[in-house]
Amino acid sequence: MSNKDLETKFQEALLVAQEMSQSSLPQDVQLRLYAYYKQATFGTLDTAQVNNTFHLRDAFKTNAWMQISHISADDAKLYYIEIINSLVKNNDSNENE
Repeated sequence: MSNKDLETKFQEALLVAQEMSQSSLPQDVQLRLYAYYKQATFGTLDTAQVNNTFHLRDAFKTNAWMQISHISADDAKLYYIEIINSLVKNNDSNENE
């Protein structure tokens, strides 16, 4: 897949994700999407910029991002797209039952 195709598919997945209700997604899926989005758009987390104030939600988000910091931005986009496509496919199959 070319970079242009990947970027187009990533932007399409972002639009689909914006239409999804957060409450309908399990928290682990929300965290994975967050981490892949951050890695895809900002790159590897700079731990020097991590906020030292303790907020549990932020700690989970930071941890999720740190866990995937070894992958490239393009790989993060691919994983993000895969998750969104899987969610859409599961939603479509549930509606048809």
